[in-house]
Amino acid sequence: MRALTIAGRGAAPAVADLPVSHLDAGQARVAVEAASVNGIDVAAAAGYLWDRMPHEFPVVLGRDFAGTVDSVGGDVTRWKSGDRVAGVITAMALGSGAICEVVNADATVLVAVPAGLSALDAAAVGLAGVAATDLIAALGLTADDVVLVSGASGGVGAFAVQLAARAGAKVIATARGGDAARFVRDLGATEVVDHTEGLAAQVRAAAPEGLTAVIHAAGDPAQLAALLISGGRLASVVGATPDQVGRADVTTTPVLAVATPDKLSGLLEAAASGALRVPVARTYRLDEAPQAISDFASPKLGKLVIAIR
Repeated sequence: MRALTIAGRGAAPAVADLPVSHLDAGQARVAVEAASVNGIDVAAAAGYLWDRMPHEFPVVLGRDFAGTVDSVGGDVTRWKSGDRVAGVITAMALGSGAICEVVNADATVLVAVPAGLSALDAAAVGLAGVAATDLIAALGLTADDVVLVSGASGGVGAFAVQLAARAGAKVIATARGGDAARFVRDLGATEVVDHTEGLAAQVRAAAPEGLTAVIHAAGDPAQLAALLISGGRLASVVGATPDQVGRADVTTTPVLAVATPDKLSGLLEAAASGALRVPVARTYRLDEAPQAISDFASPKLGKLVIAIR
């Protein structure tokens, strides 16, 4: 099979041919149709994770995938050949990834892709959608909240804007002007502030009584926390700590997205029904996947997805 790999320390991501691994009991072999790019893939490509996570070279990048079951191992009764499925690779080690032609996945983590939802959209939900779900849960947002979503035009932020609005909160989103501002408004943001100029003044104008909550997917956590009322909450998907926030009178919660079949299935059902928009900024062919890794850090409106087939 072809896969987006890193051959060793210091190597750049490249598409290479790899053998398909043996299918074990409890696994389903999925012919991958689409996979998406996440921050963990970019961090691995940059070499930041080799001393932090167990790994085995060649590392295949990618966590989110959607495709069709090809075959199943022993003890698997839920899935059969031809079933449309999606999943998230949750292993804390790096090695077997999703940006490839074939994935051998634990059958219990797979979920059905609802009718009418494309593989591209199903693959784009994955970790970003789950992270947004966990951020909303950590904050316990209600209709009484005024929440700032920092990094609203990225993958996690775009889902977080929608889920925060569904919770009834007033959503203020950070985005550049023009297309980015229109994008986050269409997702449900009540107000949009340009994070590149005078952020604090813009937020205070949009929320004169202050913010009750911040979703931190980008930006300086101390600058954002300064806009919270006393007793406010900040949830960070990029690892902000209370020390970085620098305020003892607000609650800071680092959020590590935990993908479960229930969460993923609920998000896919919402996407299929139209209740949740899946923002795919750009798609790439598998042979263009190294460019997708490079493009991840550039401004974009939503998710980058690799079309495998």
